[in-house]
Amino acid sequence: MTSYRFGTSQAEHLFCARCGVKSFYQPRSHPDCWSVNYHCLDEGHGIKPIIRMFDGRNWEQAKARINDKSFP
Repeated sequence: MTSYRFGTSQAEHLFCARCGVKSFYQPRSHPDCWSVNYHCLDEGHGIKPIIRMFDGRNWEQAKARINDKSFP
């Protein structure tokens, strides 16, 4: 795994050093959590994805919505 940070350097992105796929990342919006690339999971895991849109262009406002628990 290769770690990469950009912009504010608060989010840590972990890539496969061989193929370049981003397997995991620790988001700036949830620094105590990890995001896992759904497509990196083994088949047959039975987990159904929940997709929620996040306005990355207006990051601060979108993050505030998460903190206010109004995130769908």
